[in-house]
Amino acid sequence: MLNLLRKSAARKKNGRALYDGLVSRAREPVFFADFGVADSIDGRFDVLAFHAWMVLTELKGSPAAQALTDIIFTGFDEAMREQGTGDMGIGHKLKAMAKAFYGRLAAYDAAKDEPALADALAKNLWRGGVSDERARLLAAYAARARASLRQSLPDSVDFGPLPKIQEAPI
Repeated sequence: MLNLLRKSAARKKNGRALYDGLVSRAREPVFFADFGVADSIDGRFDVLAFHAWMVLTELKGSPAAQALTDIIFTGFDEAMREQGTGDMGIGHKLKAMAKAFYGRLAAYDAAKDEPALADALAKNLWRGGVSDERARLLAAYAARARASLRQSLPDSVDFGPLPKIQEAPI
């Protein structure tokens, strides 16, 4: 029994470390200032979902994936409570967030190449249906980040270098 509790505590601790790394990357100003994702609750949710998709895809089926998912939804719950959502409204709003979160994960999973991922990112991060250079750059970033994650997970989250908006040659 004690071993089970120790394993559970270790899994939660590892999940928390993964969550902290995920949130740290998703809050990087580059996504909002340079890439133009709305610096709003919705924009931050979308950037978090994008990064969560990369991590969860690499952890698929592992206990760490479930631990991370649990902590992500705990974070959603805590954020809503901080915004003043009462106990009566939490369940409904959490259900809507779960639907949106898993919908984005499914859209990114369905993208089988970078152009398709760029289209999915354009639809979700910028609420538009047409891909542009920013979406293509983030799709390329996702490929590089997932390669870095394969090397660091399940022990830590390393997305590699932040994406950059490429300047046009003069």
